[in-house]
Order: sequence, then structure tokens, then C-alpha cells
Amino acid sequence: MMFPINRSHVSIPCDDVAISGMLCQPEGAIGVVVCINGSTASRIKPPSDYVGGVLHMARLATLWLDAAGLDDCRHGRAENPAFPPVRRLQASFDWLRRNAATDDLPLALLASGHLAAAALRLASAGTGDISAMVLRSARLQLPEPGLANITAPTLLIAGGLDDGSVGATRGAFAALRCKKRFEVVPGATHAFEEPGSLEVVARLARGWFLQHTRFVLA
Repeated sequence: MMFPINRSHVSIPCDDVAISGMLCQPEGAIGVVVCINGSTASRIKPPSDYVGGVLHMARLATLWLDAAGLDDCRHGRAENPAFPPVRRLQASFDWLRRNAATDDLPLALLASGHLAAAALRLASAGTGDISAMVLRSARLQLPEPGLANITAPTLLIAGGLDDGSVGATRGAFAALRCKKRFEVVPGATHAFEEPGSLEVVARLARGWFLQHTRFVLA
């Protein structure tokens, strides 16, 4: 079932930057998924994003963040939760809690590529108010600190042909002590561009969020 969707560009101040984002909120939304994509171009995902569309049909709002406003990972500054991009991701969660349209909705997190490390570090700090988390094509440098401290149910997804992600994701999965699941999509590469592979990712993410996030159905 399709729900009317309110789309708005947002600007979230943190440090010396303004993090650009797009909030897509279906009518009667039951939660918000914060989305950060570090696996392709570091721009906001378009409204026609396939995974976002699947989430919207499940009455899950999305806040896509422009990775350019978060991305200090490549410069080695994300080891400590006090530094970006972890702090800037936290600022985005804080903004959702202050925003009248989202302040009472459960928050979840969808991250990919090298920004998955920021997601893990925010979750391990216990300050992100994360109800559930999905990480796709994660680029991690093991050992990742604090994995055993994460309590949010976590789904890890890797493409079967993505050698740069499968091994590290398997190692992270072993270190997690929360409710967890590891899915390898056969025949998929890092970007999940193969026919049918992105559909699998969208279905897995939707199911995980609906099952493990504290949504209240109206």
C-alpha cells in the first residue's frame, strides 16, 4: 500500500559544518530510519531510492544524510566517539528528537561502506537511541572497538562476491553480543547492482526493522 510522503530538505548544524539531509516521511509513519551511504558517491540519496521506497511502503520514514557532511572516516578521525563522523551522526539523532514531526518516533539506522564503522561506534557508545541497525557492504578495520557493548539488534549484509566486506563482516558478527544476524547475498558485489540483489537487501532491512524496532502501530 502506498502512503502519501512528505519530503523536505533539512540542514543539521554540528561543529563547523551543516549536515544536509532529506527527510521522507510517509503519512502515519511508525518510525524513522537514519540512512548513511559510504559505499558510492557521497551525496544524498534521491527520493526514488529503491530501498527507501520499500521502507516507506512499510510506513518507515527515512532521513538520508549527505555523507560529505559526515565523512572524516577516510582521514582516520573516527576512532573516538568524540570525533566526527560519530559526533555528527549523533547530532542527527538529536535533531530528530527535537523535530516535532519525529520526536516521539523510534529511531533505527541503515549504514553502508566505510561509514558502517561510524554506525557501530555510535551504537557502542550507547548514546544514539538506536532501536535497530542494518549494515550493508561494511568496510571495517578489525578489531572494531566496543562491539561487545552494542545492544541494538544488528543485521549485517554482505555480497557473496564482495571479498572486501565478507571477511570483516564475519569478524564483526563474531564479536557482537546483541541480537544479531549475518546474511550473505549470493552473486552480489559491493554495490548490489546485480538483478534482484538490491531487492533482497530491501526485504531483509524492512523485515529486520519491523521485527526488532519498538514501533507502535496506529
